[in-house]
Amino acid sequence: MSSLATKTHPLLTSLPNFLTWRALGFRTICSGRLGFASSDPGPDPPAPPVAGTKVLETFKEEFEIGSRLITLETGKIARFANGAIVLGMDETKVLSTITSGKGDAVRDFLPLTVDYQEKQYAQGMIPTTFMRREGAPKERELLCGRLIDRPIRPLFPAGFYHEVQVMASVLSSDGKQDPDVMAANATSAALMLSDIPWGGPIGVIRIGRIAGQFIVNPTVDELNLSDLNLVYACTKDKTLMIDVQAREISEKDLEAGLRLAHPEAVKYLEPQIKLAAKAGKHKKEYKLSMISDRALEKVSNLAAAPIEAVFTDPSYGKFERGEALEKIAQEVRKVLEEECDEESLSVLPKAVDTVRKKVVRKRIIAEGFRVDGRHLNEVRPVYCEAGNLPILHGSALFSRGDTQVLCTVTLGSPADAQRLDSLVGPPTKRFMLHYSFPPFSINEVGKRLGLNRREVGHGTLAEKALLAVLPPEDGFPYTVRVNSEVMASDGSTSMATVCGGSMALMDAGIPVREHVAGVSVGLVSEVDPSTGEIKDYRILTDILGLEDHLGDMDFKIAGTRKGVTAIQLDIKPAGIPLDIICESLEHALKATLKYSNDTLRRLIGPLGALKRKIEEETGARMAISDGMLTIVAKNQEAMEKVQEKVDFIIGREIEVGGVYKGVVTSVKEYGAFVEFNGGQQGLLHISELSHEPVSRVSDVVSVGQQLSLMCIGQDVRGNIKLSLKAASPTPGAETKKVVEEYVPVCKEATNGWASVGNVSDGQNQEFPESKSETSEANSYSSSTPAILIRSAAECDEEEKSSGLSQRSKRRSKTVASQSNRKPKKSMPQIAASGDNSDKKTKVESLISTRNLKLGTKVTAKVYQIRARGLVLDLGGGIRGMYRFKQANGKKEFRVGDELLVKCSSFTSKGIPVLSSVDE
Repeated sequence: MSSLATKTHPLLTSLPNFLTWRALGFRTICSGRLGFASSDPGPDPPAPPVAGTKVLETFKEEFEIGSRLITLETGKIARFANGAIVLGMDETKVLSTITSGKGDAVRDFLPLTVDYQEKQYAQGMIPTTFMRREGAPKERELLCGRLIDRPIRPLFPAGFYHEVQVMASVLSSDGKQDPDVMAANATSAALMLSDIPWGGPIGVIRIGRIAGQFIVNPTVDELNLSDLNLVYACTKDKTLMIDVQAREISEKDLEAGLRLAHPEAVKYLEPQIKLAAKAGKHKKEYKLSMISDRALEKVSNLAAAPIEAVFTDPSYGKFERGEALEKIAQEVRKVLEEECDEESLSVLPKAVDTVRKKVVRKRIIAEGFRVDGRHLNEVRPVYCEAGNLPILHGSALFSRGDTQVLCTVTLGSPADAQRLDSLVGPPTKRFMLHYSFPPFSINEVGKRLGLNRREVGHGTLAEKALLAVLPPEDGFPYTVRVNSEVMASDGSTSMATVCGGSMALMDAGIPVREHVAGVSVGLVSEVDPSTGEIKDYRILTDILGLEDHLGDMDFKIAGTRKGVTAIQLDIKPAGIPLDIICESLEHALKATLKYSNDTLRRLIGPLGALKRKIEEETGARMAISDGMLTIVAKNQEAMEKVQEKVDFIIGREIEVGGVYKGVVTSVKEYGAFVEFNGGQQGLLHISELSHEPVSRVSDVVSVGQQLSLMCIGQDVRGNIKLSLKAASPTPGAETKKVVEEYVPVCKEATNGWASVGNVSDGQNQEFPESKSETSEANSYSSSTPAILIRSAAECDEEEKSSGLSQRSKRRSKTVASQSNRKPKKSMPQIAASGDNSDKKTKVESLISTRNLKLGTKVTAKVYQIRARGLVLDLGGGIRGMYRFKQANGKKEFRVGDELLVKCSSFTSKGIPVLSSVDE
């Protein structure tokens, strides 16, 4: 090709003089100027252009970041765009253009579109498609578009709803630099040149780390050796976006990388400001769609009180809360229609949403409570199953609160790897995670179309999180595809995908190095209107969808016990201080680390004597490593015994309304002193002993007696006040939960996976709860931690030594195992037949969900009495439901009564429905 390029066409050499450019009075483009040449063939005089001269003027800024020379240039190409920039680094050049829609904006959102494209000509290639041209946007192009969109969107002014389009394309690529960060910086510079109001500029930087040394603007080859790929975007003093892929980097090292990234990213700002001063347009006065103070005040007076009543009632579910809020909006609409207030009606949806936001944020900051009644650092109850689709290579069902995700794993040969067609990066990909968000997951009607930016982004985030723990290709050459199907969504489905995907990989027998989990952290802040600075804020752990919508930040963090594997930070205000971001990392860590080492020393005891005693008494095993307590138990009953002992020795955070187990240490005339919660002392006053009058304290309690007590507050001296009657059922009233089986989940709770077959106490099925039961179910730390299972051999050996093995065992899949387990390891479950006085009737005395079938007869105890039926304890931690035949049937039963019942059916969630053997 080079030899052909040097040859001159013979016709061009023989053109007559009158057809040449000089003879026609033109000259070629040189040094950025195009004009008419004079008849004098000599050099052009340095005089300025005369009238009618067309001038093509270019402006350029050069600067250096991370030993790379970077250029910003405008004026040469794409001159009709509202703003256009070509950013170059080495031989890679990226063009970014900005345009805005004409006319008034009749909408209540910002229609910002970001299109990023990599055409094959940029690397001297012809596309391999049938039509030999680029087709629909690829996954990488969608992800790069999101990377540009996320940091620039928060900086548009409030009420700016005009259509804006960003088009970024790669002009040339040398394969050394990833063009995504370059496109983001070019877009910022183009916005600065345009007449669109925008609160920039921003700087975007990539940080890598090789052998413990951070690298600024690493090349593609350096990223292959790096254990960190950090993309950081910011303004001069605030963070806008963070995107991280890492190989189990510690929180401390990650914070050091963020602290380094900020000053490096700021270096992009000054050249953009200088270029905008030389070549930028004057900012245009666009019409802003703002809510007037009068309309907002009027809507607030009508809606604030009922909205606050909805948000302060934790018994509402997602859809019940949404229906109640919609009803309030309709009532406000009727009032405004009666008053013919067209101004307020035109902004009603936005005004109601603003009122909701103020009510929720005020309650979180002032009272520390969230819309579902949780504390700020409290994680929703977790339920998970592994192997629920046994015909597949691997499967798992993960639920956190109302969010539910079904994950499946499919293994293939190396030839099944995905072929990539991008300018940089590897040619194939052997690990794929595909995330799907069907409309039924939020009870909506919608169409299933092609690639969705949100689905691609969430799937890639989970893929990054799990990629760090996969075995190397030389030892595990298979192609792996994980499918994540969102079954129900109420916030943080991408982090649920991380948890479910990790379990599904283990269920498929893939030797992952560590378990991976993820949580989403939110932020609610109070801003000083005069300075715009944050004067107060609250960090929320495991946010709901509503908290994501009404809050300031969605900080998704995934990782293992050793460190972080993936992060994605998106914000809504115009930046958040980096110190708050780093503090949020600690809150995500607290959701997995349960105990401090000093606390665990008390549990172990001198030379491990206390730990061994608990293991001998319960038949369970406890492993302590790096602040993490792991309990291995054969069944739920043994698990609860261990947790009860651990809770008594170590203690937990004391809360008003919390139920605790304690031992009476002394009895006085006015009450008794009780030791509880790992050595704390509390006073049980005589007035709090019973619902009936008590003349002497010794008639009710004695020294050494173990009690379940409720904390009801503190006196003026700070002494803890306890109540026995508050933790006991009121005579004649509906019986509440049995507090003896209450084990808390809080900051210092044991960590574990949910048992596959068991129904937790918090799953109240089909029986309506009383208001007291509802509030108790939603109280902080009210669910039982689940089981973490190690190996069959260890548990079998422990059963023999402890005398727990009484019956034959059945094999079933484990929910979780240690990272070095063999594929498809299983655990035995105990099943036994009880004594039978009637030889014609076979009764199961120790039952499990595996051997419970229709018609099985069971001796059960009354566990709870509800308005329309009973909750029966079948043994082994299994609960069943029994409906009353008559409306006043509950008068015939008492807690603890034994009944002979049979299994007549199962609910949709697998809960056994029981009936009398005579029916």
